[in-house]
Amino acid sequence: QVQLAESGGGLVQSGGSLRLSCAASGNIPGRNLMGWYRQGPGKERELVAFITTGGGTNYAEFVKGRFTISRDNTKNTVYLQMKSLKSDDTAVYYCYLELYVTTYWGQGTQVTVSS
Repeated sequence: QVQLAESGGGLVQSGGSLRLSCAASGNIPGRNLMGWYRQGPGKERELVAFITTGGGTNYAEFVKGRFTISRDNTKNTVYLQMKSLKSDDTAVYYCYLELYVTTYWGQGTQVTVSS
């Protein structure tokens, strides 16, 4: 069984920065994909970014140039560095891990950007 534990959310002023972390534990073979979704108030869950074990990345248009995803494969941990935060970035951020045909989810961490 795979478990994901997120950390790093909180309250930040507009224009500020936050760094989210997500550590995966359990039986995790070498090749997988990790990333982040978010769900803002009254909105649907949307993809933010993902990264493969090989380091390939993909970002949603609305975070390009502001967010950076990275990972440490030795720790099965993915990070999301968020800069120039806006009020629209306020959401619960969910970490996920795709392993073969199964997707595992973290419990979510709240990010609130005050204007």
